[in-house]
Amino acid sequence: QVQLVESGGGLVQAGGSLSLSCVASGSIFRINAMGWYRQAPGKQREFVAVITTGGGTSYADSVLGRFTISRDNAKNTVYLQMNSLKPEDTAVYYCNAQITTSHLGFRVSDYWGQGTQVTVSS
Repeated sequence: QVQLVESGGGLVQAGGSLSLSCVASGSIFRINAMGWYRQAPGKQREFVAVITTGGGTSYADSVLGRFTISRDNAKNTVYLQMNSLKPEDTAVYYCNAQITTSHLGFRVSDYWGQGTQVTVSS
C-alpha cells in the first residue's frame, strides 16, 4: 500500500507565490519519476512538471520559467515552487509518482495524491 499526500495549496493574489509538497509513504522499494499535474474546472487534467530520480526535469510550456520542481529522495518528497502565479494557474494540483513496491514481489505502478486546491485571484 502506497500513499501520496499533498500539502501547501491555498489562495494567493496574481503575481504571488506558493509552494506545494507531496510525501510518499508505504511499501516503497524505489520511487522513480515524480511529478505534478493539475485540473481546472471543466478541463482535463494536464501535465505541469516532472523530475526523474537523477534530478532531470521537464515542464509544461505554460509554467516554464515560473515553476520549479525538486525532490528530496531521502524524504520521499517532491516539491513544486510556483512563482509569478496567474489566475489561469487556478486548479486542483495532483502529485504523481511511479513507484516500485516490494510487498509480495516487485511491482511498478503509478500513484496519485488526493489533490490540493490552488486559487489565484486577479
